Amino acid sequence: MEDVVEQQSQFVGEEGESDIITEEAAFVREEPHQDGNAPPKPDAEVEVLHEKVTKQIIKEGHGEKPSKYSTCFVHYRAWTESTQHKFEDTWQEQRPIELVLGKEKKEMEGLRIGISNMKSGERALLHVGWELCYGKEGSFSFPNVPPMADILYEVELIGFDETNQGKQRSDMTVEERIGAADRRRMDGNALFKEEKLEDAMQQYEMAIAYMGDDFMFQLFGKYHDMALGVKNPCHLNMAACFIKLKQYEDAITQCNIVLAENANNVKALYRRGKARAELGQTEAAKEDLLKARKYAPNDKAVARELQLLAEHDKVVYQKQKEMYKGILGPRPEPKPERTNWLAFFWQWLISLFYKLFNRKTEKTD
Repeated sequence: MEDVVEQQSQFVGEEGESDIITEEAAFVREEPHQDGNAPPKPDAEVEVLHEKVTKQIIKEGHGEKPSKYSTCFVHYRAWTESTQHKFEDTWQEQRPIELVLGKEKKEMEGLRIGISNMKSGERALLHVGWELCYGKEGSFSFPNVPPMADILYEVELIGFDETNQGKQRSDMTVEERIGAADRRRMDGNALFKEEKLEDAMQQYEMAIAYMGDDFMFQLFGKYHDMALGVKNPCHLNMAACFIKLKQYEDAITQCNIVLAENANNVKALYRRGKARAELGQTEAAKEDLLKARKYAPNDKAVARELQLLAEHDKVVYQKQKEMYKGILGPRPEPKPERTNWLAFFWQWLISLFYKLFNRKTEKTD
């Protein structure tokens, strides 16, 4: 197979095919992230998909819906409806799942019905009756679901591969799987250049899904390096996009994944430093950027961010100086004492009487 790994540029400011640079772009994400602790409450109409499955759209998708045996890449959270207990969250785990429609586990039948009625990029709230999920007995291992529990799913269909477009991941060789992920990465870069941010991020997420932890743990030597050469640029591109979306915590999470593999990755240090600076974490940001400069001393983007931090510190110092000056005020100058002429007059008068009295006494003696 042709080597699909492309060399990443050493400098943050250089743009390569394997890693996009997004510092000059600006986007607005349609849907803010929810905290995920409780099920969302969308305003959309309830759509009945099945006797036991309903759907409410949270965010519209685009394109066609997946057909039977399509390989779908999905993020979801799941709650038991009666107790509102969240028992699964792939967003929190940073691991989208792969679901082949028509070949799912029995407990995912309701989820499959919902996903098969969604478009790429769509996010929805699904209500699934217990008959199409964990059944009469529930689950007492993982996940822990009580008997006869209706389930609420917040689902996002990242994207899908039609049956005729390729194999299941489990049926692919290592080279085929890395190659499929790399094609997703390149598709994401092309979409980004067209400013189709949501579509680009979906492609990066699907590429990352091909490079899951279970797969990476099996790789050694050149195959591990090849896989990282695809996976890490996707995380870095996601981080760059999140920064422009002002979702700085998400950007930091993506950078952390790369830095866990390579603590000296310049782009990851730079983007995490940039995100931390935006969150006001100036000391942590400075630490990241100084470390990035150590490994890329001539990089202009890193130098620019450090300069911005220095200017920010200077402005903060001046503001604090003015604030304390206003609180404490200038040191008061000693005021000259005013002469009290009335007191002076009484002192002179008493002194005069005292002298006259003394003279009279002396004459008497």
